[in-house]
Amino acid sequence: MTENSEPVPSITGGCQCGAVRYAMHVPRVENAHACHCRMCQKATGGVFAVLAGCSKDRLEWTRGRPSFFASSNVASRGFCPGCGTPLTFAYNQPEARIYVTIGSLDDPEQAAIGRQYGVESKLSWVRFCEDVVQERSGETAEDAAFFASIRSNQDGVGGEST
Repeated sequence: MTENSEPVPSITGGCQCGAVRYAMHVPRVENAHACHCRMCQKATGGVFAVLAGCSKDRLEWTRGRPSFFASSNVASRGFCPGCGTPLTFAYNQPEARIYVTIGSLDDPEQAAIGRQYGVESKLSWVRFCEDVVQERSGETAEDAAFFASIRSNQDGVGGEST
């Protein structure tokens, strides 16, 4: 930081047991969203995941480190190795964003969702933010090709914990 620059505020969070803490060095969370896809359902153990992101270089682990599970051939999910709290989702590309679970934020009010993804897997009985934009996975040919290339490791066959 130069002498004339203002410090970037931090948005903080962590796991349930407190062993893993993080700070997102951003003025506000970005792309806060819900994802109803089956992989997010399984990863959180809930009916959807709610996530908010920043660039990977803006996320700092301030206490402990998460463990990671390669939930597919293109992405990994971070979780507390002690209590199991789901903490992050990120595609494997270095330039990709990292997303934290909104429930793990110290102040989840900072992350009002603006979009819902994976609504083709949204459970029929879920009534959630009906006024928020909803998007189906793979609606464009490019997106369809990307989603077709994903191999889930959540079936107990593959994936590594590190």
